[in-house]
Amino acid sequence: MLASSVVNPVVDGVLRDVEKREAQVPFKEIKARSRDMEPTRDARAALLRPGCSVIAEIKLNSPVFGPTRVDRRAIADVSKAIEDGGAHLIACQTERLRFDGSLHDMAAARAAVSLPMVCRDVIVDPYQIHEARCYGADVLPLQVGILEEARLAALLDRAESLGMVVMAEVRTPQEADLALRVGASVIAVNSWTFDTNDLRHGVFAEIVPGLPSEVIKISLGGVTSVRDLLDAAASGADAVLAAEAIMSGDDIFAATRKLAAAGQHPSCPRR
Repeated sequence: MLASSVVNPVVDGVLRDVEKREAQVPFKEIKARSRDMEPTRDARAALLRPGCSVIAEIKLNSPVFGPTRVDRRAIADVSKAIEDGGAHLIACQTERLRFDGSLHDMAAARAAVSLPMVCRDVIVDPYQIHEARCYGADVLPLQVGILEEARLAALLDRAESLGMVVMAEVRTPQEADLALRVGASVIAVNSWTFDTNDLRHGVFAEIVPGLPSEVIKISLGGVTSVRDLLDAAASGADAVLAAEAIMSGDDIFAATRKLAAAGQHPSCPRR
């Protein structure tokens, strides 16, 4: 079940979309397809490379910043530029309502590169997990704040049974504690609020000290420069997710390389 406090048009829209897709491809069929997919790529190893790994996010639109410079027809080229620039993973925004995303975008990105693929969406139903695997997801996010504990645990177990790494997105220390209770081993601290899209600086540094050393820690949101990456690494980040820092410029390769080089530099703090 969803958390009792959650009344959100985005979640309602996601559930309606899932219902429509399931009417076209039944759950039993999408489940069978997902279990026949080729093995997942090793996202955990990519997140634990020396230094601070960079997850470059591809998106066409943003409720905060508006349309990006990325054209859907150029997603393969954008993905190659990100890979050549030295990113360790690619995240693809597949949420339709706010970001104009599509699972087909993620499939096109994955086909063009060898990097592990992070599906960026609001996952609230088991159907979405099998569906994401069918389109090439290697990493799946779960929004801890909108899910009850039993549903969170069940979705995490289902994703991991398909070989995917679950990235538990948290925004408060309480959500981080819940993620740990259900066994999450990768925690992404999201500096953007879920409902109002406000940026809360300092949230990562606030939450990370309470996480066990063995947990993989990702700083998500607000990374717009090399300084932001280094600050996140100094606070304990194993990886950062960068979107606007890469998508907003004219040279995606150069923007990716700048961040990736900083994350791999000997002076970058590391675990």
